[in-house]
Amino acid sequence: MFKKYVIEREIQGIGAQPVEALCGVALQSNGVLDELGTDIQWLHSYVTADKTYCVYLARDESLIHEHAKRSGFPANRVAEVKSVLDPTMAPA
Repeated sequence: MFKKYVIEREIQGIGAQPVEALCGVALQSNGVLDELGTDIQWLHSYVTADKTYCVYLARDESLIHEHAKRSGFPANRVAEVKSVLDPTMAPA
């Protein structure tokens, strides 16, 4: 069973990078994901000025750290998502 994780990556100046550079980041990440196999999947990332917040599905947290090691992208904080909260949960 897969678990969902949010990974905080501190990458100085990432938000100022042109879209071509971000495409290169995605290409590098996808290459490592291909090497790691089907037990890990990248869903999407949010890019801020100096950080990315990436959402992954993985068999376990060790795969998140292995991806970070191989790709060269830090995994400064990794948190397992326990639940999702959204506005539709409030009573009408």
